[in-house]
Amino acid sequence: MYQLYIANKNYSSWSMRPWLVLKAFDIPFEEIMLPFPSERDTGTFKQDVLAINPNGKVPALIHDGLLLWDSLAICEYLAEQHPAQNLWPKDSQQRARARCISAEMHSGFSHLRNACGMNIRANLADVGKRLWQENAELQQDVARIEQIWSERPEAQGFLCGEFSIADAFYAPVVTRLITYALPLSDATQQYMDTMIQHPAMKAWVAAALQEKAWVNYLESYQQYGL
Repeated sequence: MYQLYIANKNYSSWSMRPWLVLKAFDIPFEEIMLPFPSERDTGTFKQDVLAINPNGKVPALIHDGLLLWDSLAICEYLAEQHPAQNLWPKDSQQRARARCISAEMHSGFSHLRNACGMNIRANLADVGKRLWQENAELQQDVARIEQIWSERPEAQGFLCGEFSIADAFYAPVVTRLITYALPLSDATQQYMDTMIQHPAMKAWVAAALQEKAWVNYLESYQQYGL
């Protein structure tokens, strides 16, 4: 049995990615949540994570005594453990593309990450409007994401054919674009609608909306006095 350590579903974009992969492909796992403290540098979150992962971060996956602590490495490992499931696309060209765009998300889009923290419960359209007007780098990040999404094989489908690790890696972006109501093309909105209707995505979002924890330093609208 896999054990997946995650943080709050409302806020933790990195936790979301491997969780979605496990859920979407019906791979049994035990979810262990280590919630963020309400105030920075308080509580036992860091100590709790360090007890299982020496880099002090989530997600972390434990399987047969092996620890994996990077979201992309976790997903690669799952793909190797379940080759018949096609966690990466079966088609070799789409598989190569899925790896490229997943790696680009894994290491890039820092302006979007920094300006628009994941907060599924919130409606931050006013913040998003201001950020969009003030932040050209944010606009560039979104434009690149829209370009990637526009190149999916079918308008009604996922990024590289069937749902894959690549879609899981862009899932937190879908929630961010909704939360901040950034201006988007119809083609982008169509992909977001497809993602929101996926059962694994619906399960994560529903759980996030039920969470009661309030993490002050992750509520980005406060810096705008809204």
